Amino acid sequence: MTDLITTPNIKGADDFYADLLALHDGHSKEESDAINARLVLLLANHIGDRKVLEQAMKAAKG
Repeated sequence: MTDLITTPNIKGADDFYADLLALHDGHSKEESDAINARLVLLLANHIGDRKVLEQAMKAAKG
């Protein structure tokens, strides 16, 4: 079983964040929400490990 990585783990994290913000440029709140939902589902499918996804949902909830 793999545990959720919660420490910084993205090379070029600032660039990724800028790209993520740019993804939403020019979109309404509703469109941005839909983009985020699709992104979450794509990444969840890529991860594919239900235990890791459950850990991520708990961490996101706070």
